[in-house]
Amino acid sequence: MSRIGRAPITVPAGVEITVADGNVITVKGPKGELTQAVSPAMEISVDAGVLTVARPNDDSMNRSLHGLTRTLVNNMVVGVTAGFTKTLEINGVGYRASKEGNNLVLNVGYSHPVNVPDNDDVQTEVPNPNQIIVKGIDKQKVGQFAAEIRGVRPPEPYKGKGIKYADEVIIRKEGKTGAK
Repeated sequence: MSRIGRAPITVPAGVEITVADGNVITVKGPKGELTQAVSPAMEISVDAGVLTVARPNDDSMNRSLHGLTRTLVNNMVVGVTAGFTKTLEINGVGYRASKEGNNLVLNVGYSHPVNVPDNDDVQTEVPNPNQIIVKGIDKQKVGQFAAEIRGVRPPEPYKGKGIKYADEVIIRKEGKTGAK
């Protein structure tokens, strides 16, 4: 049995979960509303503030979907209550970020500044010129947007210059002089 899949999800106060036909789950909370269609094979039940996900049998596909479905629903509940954040750091001489309206402006060594517009689901903050915080209620969209920002100038292995996640470790290479 899936250890993740069989764990119940406690629904916090102020969060409303509805399961429509075809296992379309809608979660409403203080930060917003999320909708996700999950596999119709999974059996989802909500009673007394606890959501449980069960699988009909032990087929390989159902075993795979069991933990996935529970994790997707739990991420929706966490998203509408607390939200998700990713922190990016900018390393390099003259590399910096700034916020102009709804645009994130990156000066990262190109001949021109790179503009990354915020979208409706994800917001960015720049508390200092070398740090970017990506916030939102949908975990997948926050991670994708952070990856797109990082993709503007990924960190290089010799000096570590570029945009990296705050918890990312850049493995450094020695360079030409280290071969002697």
